[in-house]
Amino acid sequence: MTTDQYVITVDELRRRYAGGFEAVSGISFSVARGEIFALLGTNGAGKTSTVELLEGLAAPAGGTIRVLGHDPYRERRAVRPRIGVMLQEGGFPSDLTVTETARMWSGCTSDARPVPEALALVGLGHRAKVRVKQLSGGERRRLDLALALLGRPEVLFLDEPTTGLDAEGRRDTWDLVRALRDAGTTVLLTTHYLEEAEQLADRLAIIHRGRIVTTGTPAEVTASRPARIRFALPAEVPAGHLPLSLRAAADGQRIEIRTHDLQESLGELLHWAAQASVRLEGLDARSASLEEAFLEIAQTDLAGV
Repeated sequence: MTTDQYVITVDELRRRYAGGFEAVSGISFSVARGEIFALLGTNGAGKTSTVELLEGLAAPAGGTIRVLGHDPYRERRAVRPRIGVMLQEGGFPSDLTVTETARMWSGCTSDARPVPEALALVGLGHRAKVRVKQLSGGERRRLDLALALLGRPEVLFLDEPTTGLDAEGRRDTWDLVRALRDAGTTVLLTTHYLEEAEQLADRLAIIHRGRIVTTGTPAEVTASRPARIRFALPAEVPAGHLPLSLRAAADGQRIEIRTHDLQESLGELLHWAAQASVRLEGLDARSASLEEAFLEIAQTDLAGV
């Protein structure tokens, strides 16, 4: 992929706060045009600190950023009209209606899409005349997203976009984000919902203590983690009777096997069980999940951190 196909490039980015605390410690990544890229990490990992730099809200302490070919902080006028930003929490005048709030925002936006269209996109058309203070938390998140979409952004930054939404609202938002991507919008999002990252992200990066520790497609990130097979043996069958080639951990009669070749290991286990006439109760075999990869990283301290 050529350089001009990347709409976001980050090289050795650093961010420090008062007292010398370094929230972002030399991270590098790129986001391609028309891609959904997710930043994952525990609270305090550096996700929001990174996104704020990409949005041009602060200057980095080190490294370089380019969004649509420009420095988003020093060339804010060139970047701001072409991006949409959905913060973790928006601050709206509580006595304005949904439509009045969107119109106020629209007045500050170049070539804004019609307010009814923006509200319809996020499923708020039926709440257009309701005052902001009467909205639920999930509806306020939808309003945040509607305002981010008013300017028909080329690049959309979404910071925890589905927090507070119910299951239906979350999936509606996923469908909208996919449709925006398919129409050519580049999306960078942070999320605490690992299922959301698996469902949406073309690629992702996991940040731990201000550093990127892994990046790739969801499948690539999970591929290096072992799959697992779980089951229970009958009381009269000791775990020691399992084939020695299967590396198993036993808790009484409960067995867990970790393997990098799920098909071969499961085949060997089932062949053994058939030959020995052993019934494997509660048999559950599955590949590693993004959640498992994430938790493994979150629980591991980086060397030198």
